[in-house]
Amino acid sequence: MNILILTGSPRPNGNSNFLAERFAEGAKAAGHTVTHLDTAHLDVHPCIACEHCHNGSGTCTFHDGFTDIRRAIAKADAIVFAGPIYYFGLPAQLIAAIDRFYACGDDLKFPKKAALIVTLADTNPDTAAAAVLQFRKIAAYEGWADGGVLVAPGLWSAGDAKNSPYADQAYALGKSF
Repeated sequence: MNILILTGSPRPNGNSNFLAERFAEGAKAAGHTVTHLDTAHLDVHPCIACEHCHNGSGTCTFHDGFTDIRRAIAKADAIVFAGPIYYFGLPAQLIAAIDRFYACGDDLKFPKKAALIVTLADTNPDTAAAAVLQFRKIAAYEGWADGGVLVAPGLWSAGDAKNSPYADQAYALGKSF
């Protein structure tokens, strides 16, 4: 299985990136191929609803980092979204990439598996409820199977995930694919 991980944390050594790497280690141990694209460090312009993509060309008016993301999505059998919760939702960098799915039309609507990994400083896992709901709505809309959700609360400082039970949970989630 070819798995694409899309991360969106501006902290390269942050908790969500660490858990994404643990997921990747588990997936590789299960024999899968993993590609990791970090939307926080790609130049991905937000969708401006210009409709260029739906007016005959089938492509976005912007030629930026999303071009690589779109190619990777086309090759992937599974997609994993990973990022921190910022004010009850996923970070803008990851949302900008997800919003550009609009330009893909039906290109994304073929069987895939999808998962979500989110980290948050808040100790209440319900703080991530909006992001989890958004993930499930996206997966359902695209026809992707829900491969699992890992919500990791109580991780404030970079590195907190390393000594948490979430490290093993992320690995197990990756291995379950």
